[in-house]
Amino acid sequence: MEKDFLSIIVNHKKKQVASAKKNTSENQLINRAAQRDRKRPFLETLKRYKGINTVNIIAEIKRASPSKGDIRLGLNPETLAIEYEQGGACALSVLTETTYFKGSFDDFTRAREASSLPMLRKDFMISSYQFYESCVLGADAVLLIARILTKTQLKDYLDLSLELNLDALVEINSEEDLKSASDARAKLIGINNRNLRSFDTDIKTAMRLSSLLDADQVAVAASGITKKEDIRKNQSSGIYNFLIGESLVRADQPVDFLKSLCAL
Repeated sequence: MEKDFLSIIVNHKKKQVASAKKNTSENQLINRAAQRDRKRPFLETLKRYKGINTVNIIAEIKRASPSKGDIRLGLNPETLAIEYEQGGACALSVLTETTYFKGSFDDFTRAREASSLPMLRKDFMISSYQFYESCVLGADAVLLIARILTKTQLKDYLDLSLELNLDALVEINSEEDLKSASDARAKLIGINNRNLRSFDTDIKTAMRLSSLLDADQVAVAASGITKKEDIRKNQSSGIYNFLIGESLVRADQPVDFLKSLCAL
C-alpha cells in the first residue's frame, strides 16, 4: 500500500465525497457555509510572530497514520487541545480523514469547542464540496497537497479558499511542487520533510526548499520535528513555523514538551 498510498487514498476520498453528496448536496453546504462563525486568524498569526528566535507551533491531533499505524487511538481531543494551548501552540491541526488516519469531524469540533486557537482541517482536499464542508465544520484553514492536484485545481481551490475566507496551507515536498504552488500564488507553504510516496523523511528538505520561496511566502516545516535541536536547525534557515504531530501526541506531558520546544 505504501508505494501507491496517494493514489489509493485519493481514489477512496473521491468515493467518500460522492457518498456524502447523496446525504447533503453541495448547494445545501453552500447555504450553511454562509452562516459560519467568525474566522480565527490562522495565516495572520503565523505572519504576526516572526523573527530568528520565534517558534510558532501548529500542534496536531492525530490518532494514526498509514506509515506508523496507531499512534494514540484513545486520545481525548478536548484535553489535547487545552494542553496544546497551555503549552504555547499558536494553532491546532486536526486530522479529519477517517480510514487511514482514523480522524473525524467529531475530533475537530470537540477540539474547537475546547480551544480558542485557529484551526487547520487536515485532510485530502480533492473537491470544492470539501471547502464548503470545512466552513460548516468551523475550520479556519485547509490543507492543499500540491502533489495530488493539477495546477488548475490548485489555482481554483486557492481562489475558492480566498472567496470563503479560508486560509490555505499548500503542502510541497519538491521543487516541482513548489513551482506549482508559486504559479498558483500560494502564500502559506507547508514543506513536508516526509515524501508521501516513499515515506522517507529528511529534515533537510524544509531547510533546502525554504531558500527557494518568494519573499511574500511563509514557510511551515512539517514531519520529523521531534526535539529542540531540529527547531534550531530550521531557524538557522529562516524557518520559524512548525507543524508537529506524532511527537506531541505521544508525549506523556504535552504542555511541558511544547514549552521546551518553544523556549529560547
